[in-house]
Amino acid sequence: MVKEIVAIASDHAGYEMKSFVQSYLEKNGFQVLDLGPESDSSVDYPDYGHALGAALDNGEAEYGVALCGSGIGISIAVNRHKSVRAALCQNGLMAKLSRKHNNANVLVLGARLIGAEVANDCLNAFFNTEFEGGRHELRVAKI
Repeated sequence: MVKEIVAIASDHAGYEMKSFVQSYLEKNGFQVLDLGPESDSSVDYPDYGHALGAALDNGEAEYGVALCGSGIGISIAVNRHKSVRAALCQNGLMAKLSRKHNNANVLVLGARLIGAEVANDCLNAFFNTEFEGGRHELRVAKI
Protein backbone atom coordinates (compact mmCIF):
# COMPACT_ATOMS: atom_id res chain seq x y z
CA MET A 1 0.00 0.00 0.00
CA VAL A 2 1.28 3.46 -0.86
CA LYS A 3 2.03 5.50 2.25
CA GLU A 4 -0.46 8.35 2.08
CA ILE A 5 -1.97 10.99 4.32
CA VAL A 6 -4.13 9.52 7.06
CA ALA A 7 -6.64 11.74 8.85
CA ILE A 8 -7.23 10.96 12.51
CA ALA A 9 -10.01 12.22 14.76
CA SER A 10 -11.58 11.25 18.05
CA ASP A 11 -13.74 12.48 20.84
CA HIS A 12 -12.54 12.95 24.43
CA ALA A 13 -12.80 9.21 25.17
CA GLY A 14 -10.54 8.39 22.23
CA TYR A 15 -8.05 11.21 22.79
CA GLU A 16 -5.37 9.13 24.54
CA MET A 17 -5.56 6.29 22.00
CA LYS A 18 -5.46 8.86 19.16
CA SER A 19 -1.94 9.78 20.32
CA PHE A 20 -0.98 6.09 20.14
CA VAL A 21 -2.45 5.87 16.62
CA GLN A 22 -0.59 9.00 15.50
CA SER A 23 2.69 7.58 16.77
CA TYR A 24 2.04 4.26 14.98
CA LEU A 25 1.26 6.01 11.70
CA GLU A 26 4.29 8.30 11.82
CA LYS A 27 6.61 5.37 12.64
CA ASN A 28 5.22 3.58 9.59
CA GLY A 29 5.86 6.43 7.19
CA PHE A 30 2.38 7.96 6.92
CA GLN A 31 1.70 11.66 7.03
CA VAL A 32 -0.88 12.41 9.71
CA LEU A 33 -3.64 15.00 9.50
CA ASP A 34 -4.78 15.36 13.12
CA LEU A 35 -8.30 16.76 13.17
CA GLY A 36 -8.57 16.85 16.94
CA PRO A 37 -9.52 17.22 19.61
CA GLU A 38 -6.50 18.75 21.27
CA SER A 39 -7.29 17.54 24.80
CA ASP A 40 -9.44 15.05 26.67
CA SER A 41 -12.03 17.72 27.55
CA SER A 42 -15.57 16.68 26.69
CA VAL A 43 -16.50 17.17 23.02
CA ASP A 44 -19.16 15.87 20.63
CA TYR A 45 -17.97 12.94 18.49
CA PRO A 46 -20.13 13.90 15.44
CA ASP A 47 -18.15 17.12 14.99
CA TYR A 48 -14.89 15.18 14.70
CA GLY A 49 -16.40 12.35 12.66
CA HIS A 50 -17.74 14.86 10.16
CA ALA A 51 -14.36 16.63 10.00
CA LEU A 52 -12.70 13.31 9.15
CA GLY A 53 -15.36 12.50 6.54
CA ALA A 54 -14.95 15.93 4.98
CA ALA A 55 -11.17 15.43 4.78
CA LEU A 56 -11.74 12.29 2.70
CA ASP A 57 -14.49 13.93 0.65
CA ASN A 58 -12.18 16.87 -0.15
CA GLY A 59 -9.15 14.72 -0.97
CA GLU A 60 -7.10 15.99 1.98
CA ALA A 61 -6.53 12.38 3.07
CA GLU A 62 -6.95 8.98 1.47
CA TYR A 63 -7.47 7.03 4.69
CA GLY A 64 -8.65 7.75 8.20
CA VAL A 65 -8.70 6.43 11.74
CA ALA A 66 -11.60 7.50 13.95
CA LEU A 67 -11.98 6.83 17.67
CA CYS A 68 -14.55 7.30 20.36
CA GLY A 69 -15.44 5.38 23.52
CA SER A 70 -17.22 2.49 21.79
CA GLY A 71 -16.43 3.41 18.19
CA ILE A 72 -20.13 3.25 17.36
CA GLY A 73 -21.05 6.93 17.44
CA ILE A 74 -18.13 8.23 15.43
CA SER A 75 -18.50 5.42 12.87
CA ILE A 76 -22.12 6.44 12.28
CA ALA A 77 -21.09 10.08 11.82
CA VAL A 78 -18.15 9.42 9.49
CA ASN A 79 -20.11 6.92 7.39
CA ARG A 80 -22.59 9.64 6.45
CA HIS A 81 -19.97 10.95 3.99
CA LYS A 82 -20.13 9.73 0.41
CA SER A 83 -16.44 8.89 0.03
CA VAL A 84 -16.18 6.99 3.33
CA ARG A 85 -16.36 3.27 4.00
CA ALA A 86 -15.64 3.13 7.73
CA ALA A 87 -15.33 -0.17 9.57
CA LEU A 88 -15.54 -0.53 13.35
CA CYS A 89 -13.00 -3.22 14.21
CA GLN A 90 -12.26 -5.01 17.47
CA ASN A 91 -9.48 -7.30 16.27
CA GLY A 92 -6.93 -7.69 13.52
CA LEU A 93 -9.01 -10.12 11.49
CA MET A 94 -11.92 -7.68 11.30
CA ALA A 95 -9.52 -4.95 10.17
CA LYS A 96 -7.95 -7.22 7.54
CA LEU A 97 -11.32 -8.29 6.14
CA SER A 98 -12.61 -4.71 6.13
CA ARG A 99 -9.82 -3.82 3.69
CA LYS A 100 -9.70 -7.10 1.75
CA HIS A 101 -13.44 -7.52 1.16
CA ASN A 102 -15.00 -4.09 1.77
CA ASN A 103 -12.26 -1.71 0.64
CA ALA A 104 -12.71 0.22 3.90
CA ASN A 105 -10.83 3.49 3.96
CA VAL A 106 -11.48 4.43 7.59
CA LEU A 107 -10.60 2.25 10.55
CA VAL A 108 -12.77 2.92 13.61
CA LEU A 109 -11.65 1.88 17.08
CA GLY A 110 -13.50 1.86 20.39
CA ALA A 111 -10.96 3.24 22.84
CA ARG A 112 -12.87 2.08 25.92
CA LEU A 113 -13.23 -1.45 24.56
CA ILE A 114 -9.75 -2.33 23.30
CA GLY A 115 -6.24 -1.71 24.51
CA ALA A 116 -3.05 -0.64 22.77
CA GLU A 117 -2.09 -4.20 21.78
CA VAL A 118 -5.37 -4.84 19.98
CA ALA A 119 -5.29 -1.36 18.45
CA ASN A 120 -1.81 -2.13 17.13
CA ASP A 121 -3.05 -5.41 15.62
CA CYS A 122 -5.93 -3.58 13.94
CA LEU A 123 -3.65 -0.88 12.57
CA ASN A 124 -1.16 -3.43 11.23
CA ALA A 125 -3.88 -5.46 9.55
CA PHE A 126 -5.71 -2.44 8.12
CA PHE A 127 -2.68 -0.67 6.69
CA ASN A 128 -0.97 -3.80 5.38
CA THR A 129 -3.91 -5.34 3.53
CA GLU A 130 -4.94 -4.53 -0.01
CA PHE A 131 -8.47 -4.66 -1.41
CA GLU A 132 -8.97 -8.02 -3.11
CA GLY A 133 -11.33 -6.69 -5.80
CA GLY A 134 -12.95 -9.33 -8.00
CA ARG A 135 -16.32 -10.44 -6.70
CA HIS A 136 -16.05 -7.84 -3.93
CA GLU A 137 -15.82 -4.97 -6.41
CA LEU A 138 -19.48 -5.32 -7.42
CA ARG A 139 -20.60 -5.50 -3.82
CA VAL A 140 -18.67 -2.42 -2.79
CA ALA A 141 -20.05 -0.55 -5.81
CA LYS A 142 -23.58 -1.22 -4.51
CA ILE A 143 -22.80 0.66 -1.32
